[in-house]
Amino acid sequence: MTSMPARPDLRPPWERRFWCPRIGLVRWARDAPDRGVTIATADGAIEVHGWDRATGRLMQVTRRPAGTHRAKPDPGGEWIWWFDDTAGDELGQWRRQPFGSGPDGPVEYATGLPPAYEAGLELGRTVSVLGRSDPATGYEVRVFDGHCLGEGRVLYRHEQPARVTGLSADETMVVIEHSEHGDVRRPALRILRLDDGSVVADLRDSRGRGVRSAGFAPGAGDPRLLVVHERRGLRALLIWDVLTGAQVPLAWDVPGEVESADWYPDGSALLVTVSHAARSRLWRIESPVRSAAPGTAPAGVTATPVGPVAGTVLAAAVRPDGDAWLLWSSAADPPAVHDLAGRVVLAPSEPAPAGVPIEDVWVDGPGGRVHALLRRPRDAAGQPPPGPIPLLVDVHGGPSAHDKDVFRPGPSAWVDHGFAVVQVNYRGSTGYGTAWREAVSDRIGEEQLEDIAAVADHLVAAGIAVAEKVVLSGHSWGGYLTLLGLGTQPERWALGIASSPIADYVAAYEDELDSLKAFDRSLFGGAPADVPDRYLRASPLTYVGDVKAPVLVLAGRNDPHCPIRQIDTYLAALERAGKPHDRHIYDAGHGSLLDEERVRQIRIKLGFVTRHWGGPALRPRTAPRGGPASAGSNRLTEVARFI
Repeated sequence: MTSMPARPDLRPPWERRFWCPRIGLVRWARDAPDRGVTIATADGAIEVHGWDRATGRLMQVTRRPAGTHRAKPDPGGEWIWWFDDTAGDELGQWRRQPFGSGPDGPVEYATGLPPAYEAGLELGRTVSVLGRSDPATGYEVRVFDGHCLGEGRVLYRHEQPARVTGLSADETMVVIEHSEHGDVRRPALRILRLDDGSVVADLRDSRGRGVRSAGFAPGAGDPRLLVVHERRGLRALLIWDVLTGAQVPLAWDVPGEVESADWYPDGSALLVTVSHAARSRLWRIESPVRSAAPGTAPAGVTATPVGPVAGTVLAAAVRPDGDAWLLWSSAADPPAVHDLAGRVVLAPSEPAPAGVPIEDVWVDGPGGRVHALLRRPRDAAGQPPPGPIPLLVDVHGGPSAHDKDVFRPGPSAWVDHGFAVVQVNYRGSTGYGTAWREAVSDRIGEEQLEDIAAVADHLVAAGIAVAEKVVLSGHSWGGYLTLLGLGTQPERWALGIASSPIADYVAAYEDELDSLKAFDRSLFGGAPADVPDRYLRASPLTYVGDVKAPVLVLAGRNDPHCPIRQIDTYLAALERAGKPHDRHIYDAGHGSLLDEERVRQIRIKLGFVTRHWGGPALRPRTAPRGGPASAGSNRLTEVARFI
């Protein structure tokens, strides 16, 4: 019998970038280093997978309608814990199932508690510590002996946001990142004993900056905690002996600021991710770590660069055996897991088409130099178009985040359709120091839009973009800035596309998560009842009557971050004012984990633009989970490649 040849994948490259499988960094079981958990694509959805390194097996664990993206293994590698919510609403419970079991395997609720919002989980050999929040109890931390079911005992409770962020190696202490002082953007740390809940130590930076935990040292009885601080105007590290109170700052002559850090198993060194100019790379820190025993001071700092020198390290961790792995990407290269020698150790066997490389753009804005990342079409010789072309301004969310040199199917899809795409790291973005990040606090939204406009004007003046064809677009806080920009800068933007936006700030505050309420109070200086004028000035709803550009709004029906009611209010105001607008409401939370929905949304966005600017409209197309039939299965358990 003659087998039929494989049918070619006739989908365009932009669509295949979305459908091709994705994979994340493995989280290992501490005492079973060949067992781990990763989040990866299965049938076109993000789901939890177990991984057995010894056999090379990647095993799908969950299969849920809206996908699953929170999971971790227990230290012994016997159980996989994952968070179960409803269609992305983030209200749910931790569940667990035996390592090696599949979506139809035995699953049990890990606690006897009612659904709540997740606020950290630390799993030890003899104890588990769970952070949770709900409107009735506020924020609480509960302790469970072993991994037994039940309700545990309350160790900590407060009305202000708090989160479990570390468990000591001997499982006697836990670190809680909290905002009891009322400023969730600048948290403090508290160390509690697990046996009786007594306070071991507190750390709050008197300089008005936040401190965050990066984990206890790995040795039993070692009281050192790695802390991220901002005392020098950027995120840096110190080692804090929680028993003596001694603090050892780690300073080295490396540009940029710390994003994350991990201990090596013997506690003698650190693997540190440092962000600079929209790239992140790794450094191994040694000399002060080994000498920073309780009560001593380091003699100096040794920082050695390791790993890739270009692109961006999206995540990195040290394995229990001392090897270090990282998830790496660039604008042209899809993410894959590498070791420090550059070898690919885990990647989908179905590679995505290459993305569009970026160009760095620096613009003198009203608040200082603004860094932006530009993508644009290239001909066969690698040359950009000779004249100006339409421009999409893709605004990141957060606002405490920043765009990087990473693989992004969305921007590349627009470039494939003849657009230039620019991503602006406006004031309020991370990665450029504390002062730049906190500049958002003065005139909320307005400084950011000034930076975005300065970059767009620069690209028009340079002959890269057509002034009459500039689209303002963004997700989450980026969607908020999009709607605010359409109302406060109506002559500047030709079209607007807002995904999961804040549209009516007062209604958003009423319905959003308690942690976001706390964030807004810190940002605005109070609740809407305290400073109503500030919320009204910052709310896109205030400026609906001034909107001139057609606007497309996309939103998840179950979004607890930017709730649907306040978006409905804004859309109704557009309707009453006779403003041209389209909407796409889908069944998910703050964005979709399904490739099908992500592709559908790009088609809707492109169709929206072509309808207003002429040319054939791109109609949304649906397909079974896993992609069109001609593409074959996208199940990662079938296509994953291990080297």
